[in-house]
Amino acid sequence: MRYDSITDAIGNTPLVRIDPAVHGLTRIDLYAKLEMLNPFGSVKDRPAWHMARPLLAAAGPGEQVVELSSGNTAKALALLAGLHGLTFKSVTNRMRIPEIKELLLLLGAEIEELPGRSECLDPTDTDDPLTRFHQALAEPGGHYLHTDQYFNPRNTDAHASGTGPEIVKDLDGRAPDYFVACVGTAGSSTGVARVLREHDPDVRVIGLVADKSDFIPGIRTIDEVQQVGLFDPATYDTIETVTADEAIDGMVTLIRRCALLSGPTGGAAFQGAIRHLRTVDRELTERRTAVFIVCDRAESYLGYVRQRRPELLGRPPLKNSAAALTEAEVRAEAKTVGPEAARRWITEGDPAPLVVDLRGPHAYAALHIDGSINIADELFGELLRGGLPFSTRRPVLLACPVGEKSARYAALLTRMGHPDVRSLAGGVVAWRDAGAPLVRD
Repeated sequence: MRYDSITDAIGNTPLVRIDPAVHGLTRIDLYAKLEMLNPFGSVKDRPAWHMARPLLAAAGPGEQVVELSSGNTAKALALLAGLHGLTFKSVTNRMRIPEIKELLLLLGAEIEELPGRSECLDPTDTDDPLTRFHQALAEPGGHYLHTDQYFNPRNTDAHASGTGPEIVKDLDGRAPDYFVACVGTAGSSTGVARVLREHDPDVRVIGLVADKSDFIPGIRTIDEVQQVGLFDPATYDTIETVTADEAIDGMVTLIRRCALLSGPTGGAAFQGAIRHLRTVDRELTERRTAVFIVCDRAESYLGYVRQRRPELLGRPPLKNSAAALTEAEVRAEAKTVGPEAARRWITEGDPAPLVVDLRGPHAYAALHIDGSINIADELFGELLRGGLPFSTRRPVLLACPVGEKSARYAALLTRMGHPDVRSLAGGVVAWRDAGAPLVRD
C-alpha cells in the first residue's frame, strides 16, 4: 500500500478473532478491533484527525492547536499539528503517565498543567481553572485552534463514519450482537453504537467505567463521565465498572496469549467483556458475536504496570502499596469523616489532626484547607514505602479531590499501624460544597 500522506493510513484497522481457548466462551465469537494499529498508535487518531482537519485547513500564521488532553488525543494532535507546520499545546491538570509526558515533549508539544480540582474537566464548576481555560478557548478572536474533544460532535462522527462501518463490513455486513466499550470521552462508544444499531436495533452495548478508587488510563469513573458533553447514558444497555487489576490482567492475557500488544484500556475492555459475556454464554442456544476495542499499545504504560504490578516486570512487590489493596480491604479498613465533623476535629481536636492534601501542587495552590500540607499522592505513595511518615501520636486527616484516593491511603496507614487516620469523605469537592472555608496561595 502506498499513501501520499500518513493521514491516509488512519482507519481500516483489523478485526481479529480471539481464540476461544483464551476466553473460554462456548457460544460467543469474540473479536478485537485493533485500533492500536492506527499510525499514531491509538483509537484517538481517528477523532483527532476528524476534529483537526477543518481547523488545520483554515489555520493562519502563529495559530496553535490546543486540547485538554494528557494522553493519546494529545499525541495524535501534536503529530498532526507538526505535519502542518503548527505547534500544539496540551492543557491538563496533571500528567499521570510519565512516558506519555516524555513522548509529548519529544513530539514538540507544549504542556501546560493547570490547577484543576479533579481528574476530569467539570464544565459546571466555574471556579475550576481548567474549566475557565476551556471556556476561554471558545471565545472569538484568539490564536488557539481548539479541537474540544469532550464536546465536539466530530469526535463521535469519526467513529460513526469509520470504526463502526468497518466492524459491520468485517462481519460480512452484520452488526455484532454485543459491543463492549470503555468510556473516556465517549466518542468511540457513542459513534460505533449508533452505526451498529442502525444495522441491528437489538445490539447490546456494554459501557465500562473505572472503579471510583482506581485509575485506568483512558477510562473515566461513572462520576467523571457525567461531566463529559458527549456522554449519553442512553447509549448503553448497561454500564459496569472495571478495576486497575482487571485492566492489567486483561492486558497481560492479550499480550501473552493473543500476541496483541495492548495497553491497559484494551485489557479492561477484554476483561470486562469476558466477565459480562460469561453469564450470557451459559444461557445461549445459538452462536453470537461480540466486539471490543484494543485502544492503544503497551509500551507507553510500563511505568503504570511497574507501580501496580512490579512482579510482571521481574521486580519484587512494592512494600506498603495502596494500589495493592482490594476494594473490600479499603471499605473494611478506611475510616472516613464528613466535612462538618472534619471541621470540628480540626478546630477542637486535642491534638488537632495533621491535614494532608494529596492533590497536585497546582490544585493545592489554587484552593486548599487552611493549615494543610501538600504531598501529591504519587509522592505520598513513595513515602509510605519507607514506613509511616508521621508520628503515631498525631492524628491524620487525608484529603483528595473526591475522597477515593484518600480512603485507600487511610486504609493502608491503618494497616501499617497508625491508630487514628481518616479520609475526608467526598474530598475537597465535598468540603467546598458544604461551605467550609478554603484558602488560596
